Amino acid sequence: MSTLSELVGGSTALSERDLDRIHRLLGSWQLISDLSFADLLLWCLHQDGKRFVCVGQMRPYTAQTLHPDDEFGRVVRAEEIPVIDRAYHESQSWRQEAPVLIDGIPVRMEAVPVPVGPRVIAVMTKEGAPLGHRRPGRLEQNYLECGEALSRMVEEGTFPFAGETLDPEISPRVGDGMVKIDPGGTVTYASPNALSAYRRLGIVSNIEGEKVAGLGVDVSPVSYALSTGIPAEGDAEVESTVVLQRAIPFLEGNERKVTGVMLLVRDVTELRHRERQLQRKDAVIREVHHRVKNNLQTIASLLRLQARRMDIPEAKAALQEAERRIASIAVVHDTLSRQTTESVEFGAVASVIASMVKEGLTDTERKVEIALSGDPGSLPAETATPLAVVLVELLQNAVEHAFGPRGGTVRVQMDRGPDRLKLSVHDDGKGLPEGFSME
Repeated sequence: MSTLSELVGGSTALSERDLDRIHRLLGSWQLISDLSFADLLLWCLHQDGKRFVCVGQMRPYTAQTLHPDDEFGRVVRAEEIPVIDRAYHESQSWRQEAPVLIDGIPVRMEAVPVPVGPRVIAVMTKEGAPLGHRRPGRLEQNYLECGEALSRMVEEGTFPFAGETLDPEISPRVGDGMVKIDPGGTVTYASPNALSAYRRLGIVSNIEGEKVAGLGVDVSPVSYALSTGIPAEGDAEVESTVVLQRAIPFLEGNERKVTGVMLLVRDVTELRHRERQLQRKDAVIREVHHRVKNNLQTIASLLRLQARRMDIPEAKAALQEAERRIASIAVVHDTLSRQTTESVEFGAVASVIASMVKEGLTDTERKVEIALSGDPGSLPAETATPLAVVLVELLQNAVEHAFGPRGGTVRVQMDRGPDRLKLSVHDDGKGLPEGFSME
């Protein structure tokens, strides 16, 4: 199965900039699919100029999909779906007046060009079940109008918004609740789920026809979107209830005139409650690591004081060695006390250990440098702690025994692979004596 980059690179003549635009659209177009009650397919012109290849597919949460099979990589001739070819070459949206039969199923189809500057790089098709002669309900009609507004922004190159990053697990979707707001800040429509969300905030009246500024809750995302034309997201909190609000402005024309805002809302009370519980637990864990670090440093200080009073060289060396080992473990706990995860960036730990060994074991007359290279990445605490002790031992041995009066350099190389970390300590000292044996 090829990736998007491989498919685009092998079948089309698009550039990296074009690919970035496609990636951003694919990351945001679920919203259009849900509002349009339609499957979305993204087509790029094949490098032969005669065919189109499907480089993206999105199914709606609000309707049954018409494409249960994966369409990614499918290639069609231009004459097979003329509405795609027309939208691509004429740089404007086209809607098929009569339903198109796809695998014997009637499909309403609209093709929307996707530009980068003056060039069209792809065509987005919206494919849904025909509405027939029935009149859409208010919810359906407002969804479709918002979907049309976003599709127009795709055609004008203003959607997706530049630099917008969303958390798909948290950010509200259309079905969670949708409020439509005009340029003056008046609510023109609120879906039943949106009304339920605001009722939990204490707003019991119908908010349609009301100014959002007078609702009595924090609606700063709406004000920001209306004034700047940039989407915004934030929480509205009343007592223990929290509603997440995402305001998406509708823009029109090259001047990016704001013609309204779609506000998506989601009750995230339980989610925020769990997040705060986790934050409290993280704070407790960090405090534990901080206290362990302090206790270890106290023990190391006591060992250092005792070593200074020792007259027996062997005993003094043993205490100094124990002190350095304990200090190296304290470095890991100190790092853990300043972050929210139970893993550490071992490069930072190694840097502190190198400084500690250099300061504690070298004298002013013998210059020894410790150089670190490579990125070891993040390691779990249960791995980082013994590795820190090992590093201290290796550096201590090298600094104490490798060099003569002129000193030298100890190099620490850390090479991170997919499932392992190789740590090597080298020195340019005098080496092992003749006849040395590990036994």
